[in-house]
Amino acid sequence: MSHLNSTFQFPKRGPKYRPSLSPSTQPARVSSKPSWRRLLFGEDGGPLVELGMVLPMMMVLITGMCAFGLSLNNYIELTSAVGNAGQYLQQTASSTSDPCADVATAMKNIAPNLGKNNISITLTMTNSGGTSTKTDTGTANSFSCSGDKSYLSTGGNITVSATYPCTLAIYALPYGAQIGRSCTLSAQVTEYEY
Repeated sequence: MSHLNSTFQFPKRGPKYRPSLSPSTQPARVSSKPSWRRLLFGEDGGPLVELGMVLPMMMVLITGMCAFGLSLNNYIELTSAVGNAGQYLQQTASSTSDPCADVATAMKNIAPNLGKNNISITLTMTNSGGTSTKTDTGTANSFSCSGDKSYLSTGGNITVSATYPCTLAIYALPYGAQIGRSCTLSAQVTEYEY
């Protein structure tokens, strides 16, 4: 026991005691402010820089997919409306007094999300012998041809076609410029009178 007591010394303690360290064993200075050298040449902000580079491209991609999805939905609605309007006119050909108004009403009821002023409708009616054809054009809001019922006859055909404008705008920029393209959706159906 005497051997341990002679070689071991308890460290000095107290608020004023600072051990003297040689320059090679002194701890590194810790500062609350970041060093300019560390900010310029360090790797601490790498993920933030990567996010800043990738985020704009991802946003363009996501909004482009949404714009394309909306245009595809409009196309599906337009195709469904044209098909149903042609079938409706084929079924009611003998009792209708205004075939164009019936087609427009059927299209407005089937495609409620499409702008009624923007749907351009073309109705072509051909008699049974194919000797006379009548074509009427208008918008879904104001489409009438009350005197054309005589073209609806057994053995004839009815062609309903419609167009609807679409814009694949990803981001609208000021002053009317935009990233994207404008397009026109179109659908057509031919029904035969029995």
